[in-house]
Amino acid sequence: MIETPYLLFLGDAPDMLAAKVAIGIRDWRPEHAVGQFRLPGCGADLGLTDMDLAEAKAAGAKTLVIGVANRGGVISKDWKKVLVTALEEGFDLAAGLHNLLRDEPDLVEVAKATGRTLHDVRVPAVKYPIADGKKRTGKRCLAVGTDCSVGKMYTAMAMEREMQERGMNATFRATGQTGILITGDGVPLDAVIADFMAGSIEWLTPDNDPDHWDLIEGQGSLFHVSFSGVTLALIHGGQPDALILCHEPTRSHMRGLPDYQPPSLQTLLDTALPLARIANPACQAVGVSVNTQHMSEADARAYLDRVEAEMGLPATDPYRFGAGKLADALAAM
Repeated sequence: MIETPYLLFLGDAPDMLAAKVAIGIRDWRPEHAVGQFRLPGCGADLGLTDMDLAEAKAAGAKTLVIGVANRGGVISKDWKKVLVTALEEGFDLAAGLHNLLRDEPDLVEVAKATGRTLHDVRVPAVKYPIADGKKRTGKRCLAVGTDCSVGKMYTAMAMEREMQERGMNATFRATGQTGILITGDGVPLDAVIADFMAGSIEWLTPDNDPDHWDLIEGQGSLFHVSFSGVTLALIHGGQPDALILCHEPTRSHMRGLPDYQPPSLQTLLDTALPLARIANPACQAVGVSVNTQHMSEADARAYLDRVEAEMGLPATDPYRFGAGKLADALAAM
């Protein structure tokens, strides 16, 4: 188990989106977030107390969590200095990068010498099966997005909280490093060998009670040329009964791809639903989740009203305005 509380390492993250791992922990497990550690030039700020290692240790932090999801998931030389010092000062390290802590000889050597632990949460811990497409009992809802980092995890977590408060039978199913660090369980889908990705989601969402909803965290986007494969694996392995369409309307281009424009919500619906119905012919699109963090409240509410009128589906920002409409949609199925 990863010891809490955490010191969240933001490194030299260029912007808030790059610090989405740390943001997720701050928002969903604030009791685990003692403070933040930023390098010079860091463009992200969680609003937590800036701390060096000694201050964080005095505040009770036990694990330094790399809260950055950079392109390629690499550990830079500037980061390495902090990580080595953290081990020497008694911290464990946790990360969800493709560049594994355990693959860095100097970190392994220092961890062994100091008796500290390296936690790589982006490593499959199970021998997953190849998907067989057999229908499973229970119900499943998947968040699919027009782009990466538009709020798919927040949507599923907000829905879980709302549904559980209502007494509904619902479980958030993490499929990425942030969700795993928050909940302590899940499948690091983008680190699973391609042939087994869909099977890992079948494993993650097995047979369940007829009234139970698995709320599956979405990844990537069918329209993102870098990460579309992981999305399709979720769609087919998850066999969703319901899709939630996720969108961030202020984007000028796809995340990390300035030559590509985000699709419309209608295009997302027209693309994702037929693909979902390959695995589950009864699948329905039941709602729209809009990330309105860069909009005023008045503009956000006006935009949601317009989406509802155009799409014929309930629309909300589940983190800002609550997930009630989305929970209502699932309760009606």
